[in-house]
Amino acid sequence: MGSVVISLDAELGWGFHDLEPLPTARVEAGRRGWETMLELCEEYEVPATWAVVGHLMLESCDGVHADHPAPEGWFDRERGAWRDREDLRYCPELVRAILESDVDHELASHSFSHALFGRPETDREFAAAELERSVELAGEWGQTVDSFIYPRNDVGHRDVLAEYGVGAYRGRSPTPDGIRGLLDSTVRARSMLVEPRVDEHGLVNVPASLFLFGFEGPARTVAESVWNDPMVVLARRGIDDAADGDGVFHMWLHPNNLTLERDDERMRTILSYLARRRAETDLTVETMVDAARRVAVLEGVDGTATGVDGRATANPHRRVAELGDGD
Repeated sequence: MGSVVISLDAELGWGFHDLEPLPTARVEAGRRGWETMLELCEEYEVPATWAVVGHLMLESCDGVHADHPAPEGWFDRERGAWRDREDLRYCPELVRAILESDVDHELASHSFSHALFGRPETDREFAAAELERSVELAGEWGQTVDSFIYPRNDVGHRDVLAEYGVGAYRGRSPTPDGIRGLLDSTVRARSMLVEPRVDEHGLVNVPASLFLFGFEGPARTVAESVWNDPMVVLARRGIDDAADGDGVFHMWLHPNNLTLERDDERMRTILSYLARRRAETDLTVETMVDAARRVAVLEGVDGTATGVDGRATANPHRRVAELGDGD
């Protein structure tokens, strides 16, 4: 029997701070989508891996980050256009909501400032600083960083993850997104199940299966008018495959993908179907660290070096610490 993993890239403004032009609707939808996903996960009792940009865990900062070895200009938007947009730069109350949920969510890392680990400008020093600050902040909240989701799925510096005790990461999907992914899964009947594996650094790669907002815009509107929401169709197929066989069906999204009511309805439909299939079968819903621990045991890996073995799995809100006030 397989399992389902849901991961979310929780970033608010940090997901776009280096981009021009800005996708304004998504920038402004981050908080709304975050709250909606928390509500839906609680309604259907679905745990998820929330990979949070570390800066969001701060109450405030000087905006300078003088000791952080980021490329020149990396924090410019925070220092300039967004200096008065604290709602895009911090959200300790939303992080607390994850930890205090009745659902056993995993709090994972999405780096400290949405650094792109696979880019040439992200040298090892920058990557290490991003991990070090993320781990430090998690500790201030009474948490550990067991899983990492690469910003924009730009995989790199896996050795740095291992050095800082991270045990798992979300690897790139073996299946494409968008129309090609829809064709592969429906016409060619290609399975979206993935098999997490321990890599050469001792990390467990929990690959993505399906980006739940990879089919948008006019194509989505046309498809829904003559058929159904294509991503719901794909998600149901993946959930059924996991319920009927072995492997992991790993869905992912950003909270800021929920910009319209139809986006909320997409997620409600998927989570309600997942809850029903879980009740009907032996299908399990697990977080990334759950999957990583299971794989580490099966492959006989000593997880003490990578953080996937021997850590508490109880509801994390019981371990919330008082927040720090600065950067």
